[in-house]
Amino acid sequence: MPWSRDVSSSCNGSKACSFVAAALPPLPWWPSEQCSSFLFPQVAHRPSARPQRTQCGRVIQALASTGAQSQKAGLGVMATKAGMTTVFTPEGLALPCTVVALEEGNQVTQIKTKEKDGISSVQIGYQPLKDKNVKKPMRGHYAKSGVKPMRHAVEFRLAADVEDIELGQQLDACSLFPEGTLVDVRGKTVGKGFAGSIKRWGMARGLMSHGSKSHRQHGSIGGGHAGEGGRVLPGLHMAGQMGNKNRTVKKVAVVRADAERGALVLKGSIPGKPGNVVTITPSKIVGVNC
Repeated sequence: MPWSRDVSSSCNGSKACSFVAAALPPLPWWPSEQCSSFLFPQVAHRPSARPQRTQCGRVIQALASTGAQSQKAGLGVMATKAGMTTVFTPEGLALPCTVVALEEGNQVTQIKTKEKDGISSVQIGYQPLKDKNVKKPMRGHYAKSGVKPMRHAVEFRLAADVEDIELGQQLDACSLFPEGTLVDVRGKTVGKGFAGSIKRWGMARGLMSHGSKSHRQHGSIGGGHAGEGGRVLPGLHMAGQMGNKNRTVKKVAVVRADAERGALVLKGSIPGKPGNVVTITPSKIVGVNC
């Protein structure tokens, strides 16, 4: 059977549980031929232009404007992670996949243009709220676009102005990301609390016997430096907070886009646990969209 287990058991009672059963396609189901090439990508050589170098040897890039590093390849949407499952291909391979639910929202709440604001961006709202749970300044912000107050809002900065987008417009994630599309998924990783150096950085432990007094300690953090004594160098691998950070998984293939059930099936894993909100944007492909 194409699906190995019911992902609803891992939702922990989250709001996305109602979308899990609807997101799973009827049995049996196989990935379409359209996305078969993305499920098993072939390594291809892409010619790349050599970056310019300054006299001191540092690599410089031609940026169109300040903050161009955060520009996206296209407009994105938000979704809720529902769980993971397994898809079996006609070749007999088992693909781990993640089901994301497209809940109510994904409406345009603000549009910025280079002529008026100096940048090109589109703000999207996700998961409506009651008016009583939103402060008056935010009520006025959403009232300008004619949409309900939203729990989440994210701004996608673009390289150029978007002309076919209007305030209050409902975005269709399945049309933006059809089967076979490569996307970037950004979300907050699972928090693991205060972890030691062995768990956090994969260090080796010391002897557990023979009089050893260093079992799971990380060892020396460096000796004295020039000047008035030593200090701990920034970025040193030590014990500390593990997880609970925003991370992006790039070039994830869309295995299936189901508009009727309001769900996307993505190949592989994505950051976070079931119930977390993630952002999905098109991947940057040299020569195609960047």
